[in-house]
Amino acid sequence: MSGLAVADRITELLGEFKLGVAAAEMVPRLVQAGHDDALGHIVEVLELEAQGRRERRVGRLLKASKLPPAKTFATLDESRVPRPALAKVRQLAGGDFVERAENVLFFGLPGVGKSHLASALGHSLVEAGHSVLFTPTYQLVQHLLAARRDLALPRALRGLDVFDAIILDDLGYVQQTADEAEVLFTLMAERYERRSLIITSNLVFSDWDRIFKSPMTTQAAIDRLVHHAHIIEINRKTSVRAEEAKKRNAKAEAEP
Repeated sequence: MSGLAVADRITELLGEFKLGVAAAEMVPRLVQAGHDDALGHIVEVLELEAQGRRERRVGRLLKASKLPPAKTFATLDESRVPRPALAKVRQLAGGDFVERAENVLFFGLPGVGKSHLASALGHSLVEAGHSVLFTPTYQLVQHLLAARRDLALPRALRGLDVFDAIILDDLGYVQQTADEAEVLFTLMAERYERRSLIITSNLVFSDWDRIFKSPMTTQAAIDRLVHHAHIIEINRKTSVRAEEAKKRNAKAEAEP
């Protein structure tokens, strides 16, 4: 790194640390005093500080995310994921879609790996410094429903704004009551074009009236979700869990 690049990096890092006076004064004063040779050591120490801050932030984000620790790209059996779906998720892992408040929708039969892919994507987002919340859909719906009963729904929704992306797992497994459907729609409407949603569902859009009851509400929810969305279909006919169970049974039967 050239002397000018080192000086610029020191100023940049001090600015990131919100040390405005130091960012403006440190390099010029050291150069004026003839201590140019110290700049290389200083930038090394500042880089270590930056790395430590990033690691601590990722640790805090990971703890708050409630992401399943075992469902990452490292533990994903890629041979069981259709190539187009895997390529798309890998592309999204950089997190640019979060900056644009876009959504990601995973569709497929039960047990084909939607939750693992969504969780792996969430882990990548956290590593990139984005705040993520992983939650079963029914659990978050019940939380919002309780908040509405306490006349605190707006506050609960504001609390969720701290997350750049919310992963709603298993949308469609629970048949929503009218009240539950209403708070779920409210969440989607509130985050529209502001924050990202990542959704896994075993129900295709044509079946979403089972969730939202009203055709008008169903269409409004779908419109908001797909307006800025990446749709990923997991076209597998067999469940990963079923395959694993079959292998375990076969192994057990083969043992003496």
